[in-house]
Amino acid sequence: MSKGTLFDKVWDLHAVSTLPSGQTQLFVGLHLVHEVTSPQAFAMLRERGLTVPFPQRTVATVDHIVPTEDQARPFADSLAEEMICHLERNCKEFGIRFYNLGSGKQGIVHVIAPEQGLTQPGMVVACGDSHTSTHGAFGAIAFGIGTSQVRDVLASQTLAIAKPKVRRVEVNGNLRPGVYAKDVVLHIIRKLGVKGGVGYAYEYAGTTFAAMSMEERMTVCNMSIEGGARCGYVNPDATTFEYLKGREFAPQGADWDAAIAWWQSLASDADAAYDDVVVFDAADIAPTVTWGITPGQGIAIDEPIPTLADLEAGDRAIAQEAYDYMQFAPGQAIVGTKVDVCFIGSCTNGRLSDLTEAAKVAQGRRVAEGVKAFVVPGSEAVKREAEAIGLDRIFAEAGFEWREAGCSMCLAMNPDKLQGNQVSASSSNRNFKGRQGSPSGRTLLMSPAMVAAAAIAGQVTDVRELINA
Repeated sequence: MSKGTLFDKVWDLHAVSTLPSGQTQLFVGLHLVHEVTSPQAFAMLRERGLTVPFPQRTVATVDHIVPTEDQARPFADSLAEEMICHLERNCKEFGIRFYNLGSGKQGIVHVIAPEQGLTQPGMVVACGDSHTSTHGAFGAIAFGIGTSQVRDVLASQTLAIAKPKVRRVEVNGNLRPGVYAKDVVLHIIRKLGVKGGVGYAYEYAGTTFAAMSMEERMTVCNMSIEGGARCGYVNPDATTFEYLKGREFAPQGADWDAAIAWWQSLASDADAAYDDVVVFDAADIAPTVTWGITPGQGIAIDEPIPTLADLEAGDRAIAQEAYDYMQFAPGQAIVGTKVDVCFIGSCTNGRLSDLTEAAKVAQGRRVAEGVKAFVVPGSEAVKREAEAIGLDRIFAEAGFEWREAGCSMCLAMNPDKLQGNQVSASSSNRNFKGRQGSPSGRTLLMSPAMVAAAAIAGQVTDVRELINA
């Protein structure tokens, strides 16, 4: 049983009671809502005559359904317009802070909370979205929840949840040029499996994570759920504090010094006990691309697609399903795979540093003929910052479309969708069948720089060839 980890400390500090089910009733410090999973939750409050007793602890934005080309209201999609209207009404009625389109603070929920300083070490964060694990990058423990749980948090500011075990996932060493945080997490999921984290919280540790920026740590924590983990986190350190300092909702003045002292005390003890420990070497990680229909079906860019004989018996059925759906042959090279659409964005890779790395690849080059390539900033703030340093011009000159903030093609609950059996090079987090809007569309996950390289080449290519050119 884990002991002395940040997870244990934060859990114990937020435990309200033990329920008859054996679950813990956990106090939620920050609750994030958006337009997709909240309408039914608010409706359930009304049906029961309930209020939101702590509206200041809930923050809303609109992200999943917003178009990224023309955001004029009313939206062309009547269902999307209805959903945003419901969110506007609910936030007004229950007194919830809402970052709407044009506020300057709208964007993907997992992008805006950190950039506003809302996400802080030691918090329990909840949101009706599976990628809430993103916020663990700050030394918070963050859970994606379902609609009925969104209702529960709104009504009681607590969440009923069973305590998971804690696994320390350690990566040590320097990443090689052309290898990014996205490659690190795809490598971890590949090695541990999409079900390997079931029943666990992941503590990411080691010299590789210590050297990462906050935005890189967010990329890794974001995809914890893709490895089956309930959440993922990094212990807070000087990098965390420097990121938060001066942000709107971060502590100020004397409160700042007190906050740092408390945050530091939450870090896992040197002699903390873990339920499991796995160790990786950064030197073993290469630019990584998924070839199949789960995030765990990934390979290094210079590896062939595995044959059934290469795989464990339990992985062969889904591998065969992936061969058939993706139209790949066992043993085939992933390099050279033609792409139709290249998408840079999402809560995984839609931050300023992601766009900056992609722009380095795009600068002075042109998108291949016949390829649709577009860039979607993760928030209105990211868009502003990118435009201030000219990234929009670099992308536009290279033939990429520069869009407004939103979730976009990550899940295609908006006009950004694949058509037919198009192949997408995507910086998002899921490559499930139909995930990007077409029931036969095919998604290859990779880093933003790798997506940019694919757009330029018109096919999957090793970004290292471009950055070393």
